[in-house]
Amino acid sequence: MAHTFPGGVHPAAHKVTAGRAIENVPAPKMVHIPMSMHIGLPCEPTVKVGDHVKKGQKIGETTGYVAAPIHASVSGTVKSVALAYHPNGSRVMTVSIENDFQDEFEPLPRAMDWQMMTPDEMVSLVREAGIVGHGGATFPTHVKIRAAMGKVDTLIVNAAECEPYITADHRVMLEQADEVIGGIRILLRIFPRIRCVIAIEDNKLDAVESLKRAIGADNRIKIEVLKTKYPQGGEKQLIRALTGREVPPTKLPVDVQCVVFNVDTTATIYRAFTYGMPDITRVVTVSGSAIALPKNLRAPIGTPMADLVAACSGYDKEAHKYVTGGPMMGSAQFTDQIPVIRGTNAFLAFAENEDRLVDQPICIRCGRCINACPMHLLPTYMYLYASHNRWDECEKLNVVDCMECGACTHVCPGSLHLTQMFRIAKAKTMERRRR
Repeated sequence: MAHTFPGGVHPAAHKVTAGRAIENVPAPKMVHIPMSMHIGLPCEPTVKVGDHVKKGQKIGETTGYVAAPIHASVSGTVKSVALAYHPNGSRVMTVSIENDFQDEFEPLPRAMDWQMMTPDEMVSLVREAGIVGHGGATFPTHVKIRAAMGKVDTLIVNAAECEPYITADHRVMLEQADEVIGGIRILLRIFPRIRCVIAIEDNKLDAVESLKRAIGADNRIKIEVLKTKYPQGGEKQLIRALTGREVPPTKLPVDVQCVVFNVDTTATIYRAFTYGMPDITRVVTVSGSAIALPKNLRAPIGTPMADLVAACSGYDKEAHKYVTGGPMMGSAQFTDQIPVIRGTNAFLAFAENEDRLVDQPICIRCGRCINACPMHLLPTYMYLYASHNRWDECEKLNVVDCMECGACTHVCPGSLHLTQMFRIAKAKTMERRRR
């Protein structure tokens, strides 16, 4: 029987790119690499205008523990080091590199085969590779590993990919299963004597077969099939579905002896240890009603989204809205000139007739949002208090535990902007706590 969790919704899948193999984007003329592509403090640029850099060369160094260094995704000449727009809507320090198309490569320094390295040496290499979570949160992987060492009994590989439209991880599992499983084996070297579970939804059974072939006779790795439901890919939902353990409010997976990594993160780990390749490319699903030919594309970090759209034969309808990530949890963009970053798994462009907007949204007390909430919160009351700036009550209702999945907004017949209101309430609550 497929595993699942309480709550959740079933939005239309729209996974039109599931059968389309990953293609490489034509090499961009210019890449724009932000110094902030992870949770934590931004990096400091280590290059200046006029410098020649090689692909894989470090161009940004961390200024804190919760951070990951940044590397050039092409070889060429640094044209600017200046503030530029980031997909999160802010302006951050960005290194722009003009591609010389020579593809000179500077691999990560590797002292020995990974099977001869100590766990500490392996974690240090993960840090030097700048690897972050590819599921969207972009938490530095080396920090997550160190926090979990000696404290967990279950390693979960998140292959759910439950958001509509996105098929990047699906294609990675079909086409690069050996890299995915290779990365898991490296993690199992760091986390000895624990069980590993790959969690995958039952709408990707072809990927299950692909991974089984790559696993072979390795009985340390098990695949568990999940019911297709959103947000099945949330860490806390995966843990509940697979282990029955519930992560308490304000706590993390490590507090219930679990650690979770995205399936594409494990493939990135494999490339770092096998080829000396840092985290400098992403597979991005480009889709939506305004895209002429939706595709899955592998792109160097820093590639403008417009280049990805051009590789999909451009727009065949006027694009009314751009979104990075999925339609449920993604971020709206005002331009397609923003760059691919480490957390980018999709770029969606929608025609103008798809917004669900009403002049006067109103709560009709139906309770659908409560049934849909995968975190067992009370969206009706959280919205009521937040709309009247009553932040104490919001905090008592654990608004900070809201994962902003958008399930409540999706099912609301009154078209309330629930998720947006909870983002504001979370920000206000965190600000009050810092004070």
